[in-house]
Amino acid sequence: MLSISVNDGVVLLKKDFGMSYFPAFIKLDQQKILIVGGGKIAYEKLEHLLDFTQNIEIIAKSYSKEMLALIDENQLTCKERMYQKGDVSGFAIVIVAVDDIPLQADIFLESKQYNCLCNSVDSTAYCDFIFPAYIKKDDLTIAISTSGASPALAKHLRNYLRALIPSTISDFLKEVKELRTTLPKGKERMLMLDKKAQDYINTWRKS
Repeated sequence: MLSISVNDGVVLLKKDFGMSYFPAFIKLDQQKILIVGGGKIAYEKLEHLLDFTQNIEIIAKSYSKEMLALIDENQLTCKERMYQKGDVSGFAIVIVAVDDIPLQADIFLESKQYNCLCNSVDSTAYCDFIFPAYIKKDDLTIAISTSGASPALAKHLRNYLRALIPSTISDFLKEVKELRTTLPKGKERMLMLDKKAQDYINTWRKS
């Protein structure tokens, strides 16, 4: 795989001998996201992103009915045209959800000039990050990734784990969140909350 960087306007290519993704949760407050594409894959990416933010804009030469409905429902900004050089300026993240490898490469290279994270669908060579399969239930978020080796396995593992999590998880998290904000910090609080979490997990095994 080639890693690509830009230094003083010069594009640098470097051979990488391995690939790994560090799991991290990105705070999206005040972060603008651009989606390029208006089809099925773009719809799926938008649907996932809306679980976390609505600060999203879309550019596509055409849109599916489902995509337009989702955009309208969430009152998002969209433009019906081809991507143009410079469109990525001002965005923290760009999702290239089009089956156009040259365009993916162009936007990926351009994103480096604007310190913008880029994800190109099905092209890990043009990705700074990948979308994990995930479970979200209120404050609980579990992300699962196979580093691109098998998205299908990640999907089925997500479904397996989702079936294990009881419907009471949201109430439990609200309870311990309240305890964390009301009880004084210290070892006693830490041990109490740890035991409470362990006891709660143990009830899953009994059910």
